[in-house]
Amino acid sequence: MQEHTKSSTLENAIALQKYGVGQPVRRKEDDTLVRGKGRYTDDFNLPGQAYAVVVRSTHAHGIIRGIGLDAAKAMPGVLGVWTGTDLDAAGYGPFTCGLPLKSRDGSPLLQTNRQPLATDKVRFVGDPVAFVVADTLAQARDAAEAVELDIEPLPAVTDPEEAAKPGAPQLYDHIPNNVALDYHYGDMEQVNAAFASAAHVTKIDIENTRVAVVSMEPRVGLASYDKKAERYTLQVPTQGVAGNRANLAKNLKVPNEKVRILTANVGGSFGMKNINYPEYMCILYAAKALGRPVKWLDERSTSFLSDSHGRAQKIHAELALDAEGHFLAAKLEGYGNLGAYITGVAPGPLSLNTGKNFSSVYRTPLMGIDIKTVLTNTTLMGAYRGAGRPEANYYMERLIDRAADEMGINRLTMRKRNFIKPTQMPFPASSGVTYDSGDFQAVFNKALEISDHENFAKRKKESKKAGKLRGIAVGSYLEVTAPPSPELGKIVFDPDGSVQLITGTLDYGQGHATPFAQVLCEQLGVPFESVKLVQGDSDIVHTGNGTGGSRSITASGMAIVGAAKLVIEKGKRAAAHMLEASEADIEFEGGSFTIAGTDRSIDIMELAKRLHDGKVPEGVPDSLDVDHTSEPVPSAFPNGCHVAEVEIDPDTGVVQIVRYSAVNDFGTVINPLLVAGQLHGGVVQGIGQALMEHVRYDESGQPITGSLMDYALPRAEDVPFMTVGDHPVPATTNPLGSKGCGEAGCAGSLSTVVNAVLDALSDHGIKHIDMPLTPERVWRAIQDAKGKAA
Repeated sequence: MQEHTKSSTLENAIALQKYGVGQPVRRKEDDTLVRGKGRYTDDFNLPGQAYAVVVRSTHAHGIIRGIGLDAAKAMPGVLGVWTGTDLDAAGYGPFTCGLPLKSRDGSPLLQTNRQPLATDKVRFVGDPVAFVVADTLAQARDAAEAVELDIEPLPAVTDPEEAAKPGAPQLYDHIPNNVALDYHYGDMEQVNAAFASAAHVTKIDIENTRVAVVSMEPRVGLASYDKKAERYTLQVPTQGVAGNRANLAKNLKVPNEKVRILTANVGGSFGMKNINYPEYMCILYAAKALGRPVKWLDERSTSFLSDSHGRAQKIHAELALDAEGHFLAAKLEGYGNLGAYITGVAPGPLSLNTGKNFSSVYRTPLMGIDIKTVLTNTTLMGAYRGAGRPEANYYMERLIDRAADEMGINRLTMRKRNFIKPTQMPFPASSGVTYDSGDFQAVFNKALEISDHENFAKRKKESKKAGKLRGIAVGSYLEVTAPPSPELGKIVFDPDGSVQLITGTLDYGQGHATPFAQVLCEQLGVPFESVKLVQGDSDIVHTGNGTGGSRSITASGMAIVGAAKLVIEKGKRAAAHMLEASEADIEFEGGSFTIAGTDRSIDIMELAKRLHDGKVPEGVPDSLDVDHTSEPVPSAFPNGCHVAEVEIDPDTGVVQIVRYSAVNDFGTVINPLLVAGQLHGGVVQGIGQALMEHVRYDESGQPITGSLMDYALPRAEDVPFMTVGDHPVPATTNPLGSKGCGEAGCAGSLSTVVNAVLDALSDHGIKHIDMPLTPERVWRAIQDAKGKAA
């Protein structure tokens, strides 16, 4: 045993150098996914399954006068056609929002209590009103087209500001002026006093445009029902099976144990797949009614209608400053577009999250937030990568550039004067949260260095010679990650030598299997290759809040560290028995349990194997398995500074991002390779919103961006090579010191891309254009400016 253990100890040390925390380990799942071996929900089928198609309203607003089903029911292969009346009879609960948000008068958020299928009114184009199940998908589609809808059209409203005005079309009788939440934060008496005493006030009106998620994998569900066990099973792409099981059980009005959710590979989500949707309730109902599995698959065209959208705010922002450019106070007021129904966490990004992130990395003594979240005849709103964080940072950075220009202060100098200093940590921000760590000036300085900012003027001259406009923007950001919640850290040592790591955050592109294994490898010295991540079965993952809000590594990391400590405690008792020593004399290091002061030891994997192979006396653990739920992990504060440089062709308005740099503080970086990938992806999504993405509706509420023919997404040619740097300042609020990184790219890129374009256009005196900065908008702004100059 001794010789084997010495060898194992050396192997563990080498493994930590290769697979420990901080190493750029390639993703475990890459070989599977890149080779097309991944299994997504649509790849799963059950014997005897039928197919569902949903019938949707073509009106944005209207009264349902009748739904003709006879023709559809008579068509070949049709097994059933159901409406909201049928589902109401089943006694299902409504979709609601669980956030404890209150309006300025103390009243709670007004719920829309959405039912799976509309029964009285339709409230947006795409609102589901019936569904058909048939033997084949083609038969279900044909029958769905045969359903006759009699809908009396009503006036529609799509703009949240217009919807909140007296006389606007009302979506719900119990929600006056369509305002579900009149959110307020801050002492406005103090804020207004600061503005009154300010040497300068900058004001700007900003529209943060509505975007569609457009995940690579559409939503899909496969439902079945076990009549004997009275139990539902739903195979579906999610962001976490435990939380979604709880929500689904609540809607079905059954105990949690009567619902099982299975999630395999997930092709993107960005917040959209983390809520329950009407289609899932429909196929679960049909599976029970028919006694056979039922499958539903969304199409790209209906995804634009049925999937939750993101952003969608109209904001008036103000910043008060003293004569030297120090911030005195800031405020936001305006509107957030909820769409037609409130589900999931929709009001949070539009109100609470925007306020919590607005002060960013700057000393902003006072802050006031007044945002009305308003119902309109549009697709429902939801969380979208960042969920209020990129929006808030965008508003602050736009204000700073405008204020600096108006006051004649260098933009970089103004930022430096207002950075929170490391010596001020922990810093109580005016947003109501306390930052535990950060060195924002150092991050800023490094970003200027790696972007070669000092030579920008030379590059601008070269662009001018080529007939191009060149602009640059430097923007800092800070995010408040998702609020505290418990997380599962379950570890199971299998007889075959593998180690199951079970946790409630769920990988939908992040690559969890690799960094989580790295953490476990460092904590316990188990072989990296032996770790198998389990996330996708609610029968196994009994606890967890899912992946979202850049919380995965902090939450699951804390759970893994806590579980590892419990494994070591059990291991010491078991090793004491195996080595015939006192438990007090057993030490653990580098994957081995050793009798202190001796060379007698046993490797953790060998110990786990022996416990499986033989019986142990009473009082000695019979395995090293642990089932641990961590305490809630406080929010962390990832931050950074991005620098974007653009060239504009004034003859066409085409914007090209020619240089992009970013320095970030993500605390302890578990895997720099994966962090870079997450950052790149977020930056690209920010570029998409800044330059091209925009969900639009006509005056009647009809969507006019309903396909990839008229909704532009960034392609490889639109994305520059990125120079990325790190300046980690470990968090003090979790054992790994990590801060999260999943949404940071969006938070940094929105403001820098837009500000860089406006910097280039400042040659023509142009001060503001709302996103997206399409060639047409840029070109028109240049022509208008030339006209005024003439």
